[in-house]
Amino acid sequence: MKVLLGIGGSDGSFEALADTVTRAEEAGDAVTVAIVDRDDIALTPDEIETEVRERLAETGMDPEIRQLSGHPGSRLVELAEQEQFDRLVVAGGERSPLGKINFDETLEFVLLNAETTVTLVR
Repeated sequence: MKVLLGIGGSDGSFEALADTVTRAEEAGDAVTVAIVDRDDIALTPDEIETEVRERLAETGMDPEIRQLSGHPGSRLVELAEQEQFDRLVVAGGERSPLGKINFDETLEFVLLNAETTVTLVR
């Protein structure tokens, strides 16, 4: 299976990296990591890539890593469809005080527009 993992530099996205790598090792999936530039994250795409590479070095996996510019959700959906990924993995979603899940703009765009199967890691 071809898996595209979107990472924006949040703690949740690094947790999604760990979960995705573990599953990929067990299932033999091919993983591509797509780093998106988020205005609400203090890390630059280069800093995120460095962190991703450090975490992957511990696993022995060497997936392709790409940096995407432009609207994060749009670019993830576009890449997933153009290159026919089987799954798009993204992290996010927080519970409101009433127990509902709230999505940020990027996550909402991905969930509403992706033709590819989307896995949400929370």
